[in-house]
Amino acid sequence: MSQRKKHIIPEVSDWPIHLLSQNRYEFVQKVNQEVFERLEKNHGKDFESLLEKTSYLEKIRIKASAWKVDPRDEPKFWKGIAQSIKKNSLAEDKEILNVELIKRIVNRYSEEIVGNFKVKTYHFAVRFLTKLFRRILNSFAGKGNRFYWGSKRDLYDRLILDGYIDETRSLFKKGTVVVVPTHFSNLDSVMMGYILDRMTGLPSFAYAAGLNLFDSEILAYFMNRLGAYRVDRRKKNPIYLECLKAVTRLSLQAGVNNIFFPGGTRSRMGRIEKKLKLGLLGSVVEAQRANFQDGVDKKIFIVPMVAGYPFVLEAKSLINQFLRSSGKEKYIHTRDELSSFKKMYRFFKNLVRNSSQIYLTLGEPMDVLGNLVDKDGQSIDSTGKKVDLKNYFLADGEKLIENTQRESVYTKILGDKILDSFMRNNLVLAPHLIAYLAFQYFANSNEDLSIFNILNLNTKEVHIPFSDFKNIVSQAQNVLTEWEKNGILKLEKGIKLPVEELINKGISEVGIFHSQKTLYMDKHGNIKTEDFKLLYYYHNRMRGYDLQEYIEWSKNENFSLLSEV
Repeated sequence: MSQRKKHIIPEVSDWPIHLLSQNRYEFVQKVNQEVFERLEKNHGKDFESLLEKTSYLEKIRIKASAWKVDPRDEPKFWKGIAQSIKKNSLAEDKEILNVELIKRIVNRYSEEIVGNFKVKTYHFAVRFLTKLFRRILNSFAGKGNRFYWGSKRDLYDRLILDGYIDETRSLFKKGTVVVVPTHFSNLDSVMMGYILDRMTGLPSFAYAAGLNLFDSEILAYFMNRLGAYRVDRRKKNPIYLECLKAVTRLSLQAGVNNIFFPGGTRSRMGRIEKKLKLGLLGSVVEAQRANFQDGVDKKIFIVPMVAGYPFVLEAKSLINQFLRSSGKEKYIHTRDELSSFKKMYRFFKNLVRNSSQIYLTLGEPMDVLGNLVDKDGQSIDSTGKKVDLKNYFLADGEKLIENTQRESVYTKILGDKILDSFMRNNLVLAPHLIAYLAFQYFANSNEDLSIFNILNLNTKEVHIPFSDFKNIVSQAQNVLTEWEKNGILKLEKGIKLPVEELINKGISEVGIFHSQKTLYMDKHGNIKTEDFKLLYYYHNRMRGYDLQEYIEWSKNENFSLLSEV
């Protein structure tokens, strides 16, 4: 069982996120001023072209991608902006008038993005989620069973948090902590926030939540009051992006610990991120430099975190989105299985008869340049030498200045260090390994079939002989055990079970939510799938290690004779 920690700051009313929320109006005004100054620096005082570009992009967004959650006055507001731009172009004082338009747009965006935090809502949410997760993760899920709802001990036995927990707690006292997790599901924010709160004792994190999640009034109610700031990924114009970065940067400077998903969005193909969106990470670097410029030696610490689930609710729709975007397979529309509260409820209802565990692994804390830090927050370079982080932001060794090009290089370095941490701290779960080996078996049994041809095979006609698979899994166990010793990855204890037990565990746990079985064993002991796309999705979690290169694959001679659908 993960060991629970007491909260570092006992009173919720003293948490940084609550203190910032108490002064929300002032914070929004500060964001507005910061954004305006940035826009003025980047675009000069003539904002006409910037306004025209923003108005055009917003007009396209409203027409092509309107959402239910959008404000009702959205079309009217932007129509008015377009009319004002045209009118101002003929005025003698158009520069002054355009400044007012810019400020109106900035304030609208800032008010939309900045969230809130209510102590009463926080306490209610903790009680509600504790009961909900106790029920979902309860292994005694049966009608009439007195343990139907499980106990807190049962719950904490199933929330497995590992890694650099104590180090992260100690760093919170010396600076601001930014947790950067992998991202697989829309449930990540809720799940991760709850586990970090219950297990690490850190104050609540501010976190970015896609605006589409606010489509449900119930979800919106909670997220609006639990520190979420709203991110609308449809909006690509410079004003909005500058507002988003300013909200992030200024909240960090205010000492509010944050959760960023550096991949930017959920992994559509199910693998650990191999490329990051550097926009928000750049805000972290900027915030650190700004702290030093303001005479504040408070450091910002980055803690990578890897999530491990035996299932992902939206797996089917995500893999379909990936395949459609690849342009190599005709896309069959599948609605997002987490697009409404009703679907979430059905998901929870379908899980009540299954037990499950959730794994989170905290990686080594680092500074904003990717240097590892010790328990006292001191930065240490790759040679083991202690370094003064402030020196990285000096010009000619004397003055602290903003240098956009230099900071973009720092951001890229930080991103690479996070990706490396993701791979090293990935906890390989039995269901992911078994899905990987099963799909690779099919792929290696006939090298003439493309990946897309395999995805279209008739599932009723393909299988893996148990004896072949047992040999393959045994080989993989030996390779992975050696890799764990060398720090390449981490293994859950289930990986070290006897081979047959490992296979049964992986088959029974992979994709337990889905109506179609990701893997199952038929009456003859052969291993089969009901959905190649789901199997491919869960297989992808192990991509990036090239494990297939270290295994001698058995060949199913009948495989090449199978017809495609």
